[in-house]
Amino acid sequence: MKNKIYDYVVLIEQDEDGVYVAKVPDIPGCYTQGKTVQQAMERIREAIDVCIESEREELVPMRFVGLRHIAVELKAISTC
Repeated sequence: MKNKIYDYVVLIEQDEDGVYVAKVPDIPGCYTQGKTVQQAMERIREAIDVCIESEREELVPMRFVGLRHIAVELKAISTC
């Protein structure tokens, strides 16, 4: 029997304390953190395994299209 290989997009952000947070948008609740990007990536691989095992249902990854930046201007709130 062949193992099935899934390809997931991992989103990595750095929080205000300098910790790297890794998330898998295709798997709800699948996230972890690390002191370095490498550590976060090692841990997210483990988190993916745990999430997939706990779900026990077929996960169908979405097709990654890309990332975009958008600038939004917040209007000042006037006080009375």
